[in-house]
Amino acid sequence: MAMTAEQATWFAGTFDKLVGNVGQAILGKPRVVRLMLTAMLTDSHVLLEDAPGTGKTMLARSLAATVQGSHSRIQFTPDLLPSDVTGITVYDQKTQVFEFHKGPVFANIVLADEINRASPKTQSALLEVMEESRVTVDGVTHSNPRPFMVIATQNPIEQAGTYRLPEAQLDRFLIKTHIGYPDHASTVELLGGAATRDRSLALTPIITTQAVNDMADLAATTHVDPAILEYISRLTEETRNAPETRLGVSVRGALAMVRAAKVWAASQDRNYVLPDDVKELAPYVWTHRFVMDPEAEFAGATPEAVLKRILADVSAPQQRATV
Repeated sequence: MAMTAEQATWFAGTFDKLVGNVGQAILGKPRVVRLMLTAMLTDSHVLLEDAPGTGKTMLARSLAATVQGSHSRIQFTPDLLPSDVTGITVYDQKTQVFEFHKGPVFANIVLADEINRASPKTQSALLEVMEESRVTVDGVTHSNPRPFMVIATQNPIEQAGTYRLPEAQLDRFLIKTHIGYPDHASTVELLGGAATRDRSLALTPIITTQAVNDMADLAATTHVDPAILEYISRLTEETRNAPETRLGVSVRGALAMVRAAKVWAASQDRNYVLPDDVKELAPYVWTHRFVMDPEAEFAGATPEAVLKRILADVSAPQQRATV
C-alpha cells in the first residue's frame, strides 16, 4: 500500500524532530544529519571522509541516543583481525559447550574509525556484514539488530600505512560525505560549552528502534513514477558512457538512489519522488562509485564535475508517465 499524504506529514514531522535532537550535539550540520538519517532509514551505510576532530564519534553516539539504540566504536589498525570485528566462538569448560561472544559489529550504529588502516581481510569482514546484515561463525549464523548502520571514516590527510578501499567495496556505501568544521557561530557555542565533553549524553530518545524500523518500512512505500525510474536509468547510463570514467554507477548504485530518494521525499512531506530529489542526492550517492580514467583525472577531471555535466545534459521528466 502506497504512503498517504497524512503519513507523509507524520514522517516529515518525526524526521525533523530527529534532526533537531541530533543537532543539539552536532551544531550547524543539519544536512549531514539528514543524510545520516536517510541512510539509516534505508538500512544502509555511510562513508565519512574527514579530518580528525570534526565530531564523527559524537555523530554516531548522538544518532544512537536519539533512536534509543546501541552504539559501538571500532578503531581500525593494521593488526586488527576479522574476529575482533565480528566476534569469536569460545569453549566454556564449565558447561562444555561452545559459546559465541559477539563482536562490536552487533550494534545498531557501528562507527568504524579509520577503516582504511585495517588490512583488506579485516575490511572485507566488515563489508560482508554490511551487505548481509549477519555474521556466520563456525557454520552458525547470527543476525545483526535492526536498524543496523555502519559509519565508516577515512582520514584524507594521512595516507601512510593505509589500505585504499577498492572501488567494489566503496559501492557498498549508500552515501559518502563529510562533516567538515563548524561555522563561526557554532564554533563559539561549542567553545562556550567546553566543560561538556560529550554532548550526546544530554540527549533524550525521540523514538525507539522499532519505530525507526516502522519509518523505514513506511518510506519504502513512497511512490516513484516510472518517468523518475527512467530518468535515473538514463543518468546511470551516461555515467558509464562518459569519456572521463572507466566505470560509472552500477545497478546497485541505481537501486540505492531509488531507496534514498524515497526517504528524502518523505522527509520533505511528500509521498512521491521528484526529479529534484535525485539531483540533490546524486553527489552524495553516486560520485564515490565512479572509477575515473587516469588520463582524464590527471587532466583535472573530477567525479563531481562529470556528474554536474551529466545532470545538466540529461533532461528531467516534466510530466508523469502514469495516470
